[in-house]
Formats: sequence, structure tokens, C-alpha cells
Amino acid sequence: MIATATGPARPAALRRLVRPTWIGLALAVVVGLRWAATVAEASPYLVGAVFGIALVGLARAGGQQAHVPPARALIIGLAGAGLLVGLAIGAGQLAGQPLRPVPKSEFGAWALITIVVASAEELVLRGALFDALQDAAGLSVAVVVTSAAFALIHVPFYGWHVVPLDLGVGVFLAGLRLASGSVAAPAVAHIVADLATWWV
Repeated sequence: MIATATGPARPAALRRLVRPTWIGLALAVVVGLRWAATVAEASPYLVGAVFGIALVGLARAGGQQAHVPPARALIIGLAGAGLLVGLAIGAGQLAGQPLRPVPKSEFGAWALITIVVASAEELVLRGALFDALQDAAGLSVAVVVTSAAFALIHVPFYGWHVVPLDLGVGVFLAGLRLASGSVAAPAVAHIVADLATWWV
């Protein structure tokens, strides 16, 4: 029997979709559990810490490896943070809520959780999921899907009205990943921008 040109290729293409699919589903479950815990009024610091740790575990399970980031990636990330700070200010105005929702005395705990969650989101979205999607379906799909996922995971906490802004931020963070060749650049930009919202 002669195999068709598309015969062997189709199962291989489907196998490549397995990793991004399970990463995406696991991400949805983790975000759903975080939202449920928030609605149940669990400690926001505990919820944030568990969420961040779960995302780091998901990134590792999805193939994201730990490594020392190149200096170029850190510089690109810091340069990108400035624009994100402006976008964060805009997001707060769109949401009609203050960007500093916790008492000043809790800055240390808030900052630690912010760093964990922002870096963990980047390890999953611009790290493991981005790589899996790029391998399975190409660069454009990786940028679009991870940017959409970034916007959607924030909907339970900020509402649908910030989706356009978060989509833009997601595309920008993907651009930092591509410009630097490392997940460190979007992680640094995300962390610095989130921390900067304390003072604005």
C-alpha cells in the first residue's frame, strides 16, 4: 500500500497539538481555581502565592527550562517596562478603580506576590505555551493565542472592558520575547510594570 503525501504528516501534526492543548487547558483550570478562591474570599496573598507556584509548575511540566537570562534580554525587558507602566495607568482608569488596592503597610507581601505571579504568567504564556504553539502551528498562531490567553486570564478579576488593552499588552510582551529571544524580557517588563503601579 502506498502512503499518501498527507497521510503520515497528519498524525504528526496532531501530535504536535497535544502539548499546547494540555497546557492551555491546565492554565484554564488554574485560573478558574484562583477565581473561585477569590470569590470565596480566601487570603489574596495565599491565593496569589498558590497561583504563582502552580503556574511555575505548569511551565516546568510544559517544557520551560530554568536558565540565567542574557543581559540583552534584561535590558530589552527594562526598556519595555516604561511603555507598560503607561498602559497599566490606562488600565486602572478604564477599570475605574485605584491601582493600589492594598494598604501601604503591606507593600512587601504585595510586591513579593506580584513578582511571583507576573514572572509565572510569563513562564507559562511567553515560555512553555508560546514554544509549544510555535512548534505546532507557527509563530503567528503563538503570538495570537498567547496574547488572547493573557487577556482572558485577567477577565475574572478586571472585567471584559480591559480585554482590548490586555490584548495589546500581550502582543507587546510577545514582541519582547521575539526581540530578545528569551522569556526573561517579557517577564522583567511585566514585573517592573506591575510593581510600578504601586506608586501611580
